[in-house]
Amino acid sequence: MRARIDISEVEARTKIRAKYLRAIENEEWDLLPGPVYVKSFLRTYSDFLGLDSRMLIDEFKNRYEHRDNDPRPISPMARDREPSRPRRRLPGWAPVALAVVVLLAVLYVVGSATESGSGTSGHKPAPQKPTAQAAPTHAKPTPPPKPTTVSLQLVPTGTVYVCLVDGNGTKLINEQTYNAGQSVPTQKAPKLLLTLGNNAVQMKVNGKSVPVPGSANAIRFLLTPDSVKTVPLSQSPTCP
Repeated sequence: MRARIDISEVEARTKIRAKYLRAIENEEWDLLPGPVYVKSFLRTYSDFLGLDSRMLIDEFKNRYEHRDNDPRPISPMARDREPSRPRRRLPGWAPVALAVVVLLAVLYVVGSATESGSGTSGHKPAPQKPTAQAAPTHAKPTPPPKPTTVSLQLVPTGTVYVCLVDGNGTKLINEQTYNAGQSVPTQKAPKLLLTLGNNAVQMKVNGKSVPVPGSANAIRFLLTPDSVKTVPLSQSPTCP
């Protein structure tokens, strides 16, 4: 109050909540989390106000901590114990009577079982015929359907001549020359006949890479859903 500092400013600069600061001012230590926090808060708050933090902490220890550690009188153990009660002993004839009761119960159970067995001995249950059980069948997994078309992807790595014809003779790529990095449209048909001027190209058939052999002459492939094979240049239909 003498420094004209608002409690909210202290809270912002010390990171101690305002309700804990008021509890320290009013010495309401029960409102703080514990002795460790009390000492930490006292040290931070007093350093902020320019006070002697060590003196305040020592005073807190002397006034409050030692009060909680005073020994309490311990009542004699003899007062807490209740007088033991004498145990009652069974009379000497009790074990004999118990044995006789058990023996009579066993004889009764055996006699009842004998009578029930003699009464039903003349009727034997007819044997039951085993029922036929169908053998478990293990369903075979259905194989995936075979593809009916073949797809072709080309990525030029240099200058390459491309001619592509489907099984009906339709020209899908009509004798075009592509350069490295140039986009070639993906083509799909039941059957493809591909002619390449050289091997400066990467080829994928149905998503799988297919190596292109090196050759001084043109290369021709026959592509089907099941196979990829090289064919003679005279294979029809042709681009020229």
